[in-house]
Amino acid sequence: MPAPLAPSDAAAALRRGGIVVYPTEAVWGIGCDPFDEAAVMRLLAIKQRPVDKGVILIAAARAQFDGLLDWDALTIAQRDAVQSSWPGPNTWIVPTTARVPRWITGAHDGVAVRVSAHPDVVALCEAFGGPLVSTSANLAGEPPAFARDALDPRVLAQADGVLAGETGGLASPTAIRDARTGAQIRA
Repeated sequence: MPAPLAPSDAAAALRRGGIVVYPTEAVWGIGCDPFDEAAVMRLLAIKQRPVDKGVILIAAARAQFDGLLDWDALTIAQRDAVQSSWPGPNTWIVPTTARVPRWITGAHDGVAVRVSAHPDVVALCEAFGGPLVSTSANLAGEPPAFARDALDPRVLAQADGVLAGETGGLASPTAIRDARTGAQIRA
């Protein structure tokens, strides 16, 4: 396994179009710069995941989503439900602005987003200066890695680095809910 990276080094790799594995609230994630199409396509190829499924964006603060989410498409109550759950292990599908590319949304008209309270995620997003793609660091259809030693060597071999840290200890990946309907998409 590669030597663990500090957030500043991981952020530098991301700015160069790299793919970084990092701990999240429950599982190890893999991410890249969401606006670097080549990096996102490489990440999806590593995971063997189709682009039409879309990916989650994770951030250190709500402000990192400024200009990306169409908060006006939600009622005040819907917006409050999302924003009051952050920071924390709550992922929401929120309508997007035209700035969010199709390689992020996939076949959907919204994007799954989370403002994390996990200190390693926060440090990485702050060092990078914006939100990151966040998807589980495993091949599509395979179980996610809850511990560093459970990371798939096939994924690690194609990543450009692994952030130092540990997962937050949640027993399952974060739930995903639709901000418009409140419906739970992933338990």
